[in-house]
Amino acid sequence: MTDEELSYEQARTELATVVERLEQGGSSLEESLALWERGEKLADVCQRRLDGARERIEAARAARDGG
Repeated sequence: MTDEELSYEQARTELATVVERLEQGGSSLEESLALWERGEKLADVCQRRLDGARERIEAARAARDGG
């Protein structure tokens, strides 16, 4: 599954796992950097999903209010 196919919930869950692993420490520098990069991608997926939801809500409200 690609990042674009992840639901908000899937991306958030994986992001929480990445953060937990980083907080535990004990990883090599390379592994920590890879985790951080993955976390950045997942955070971006989450933000795009939230932005899309916000746009849908605003469009529904505008349609309801007649414009």
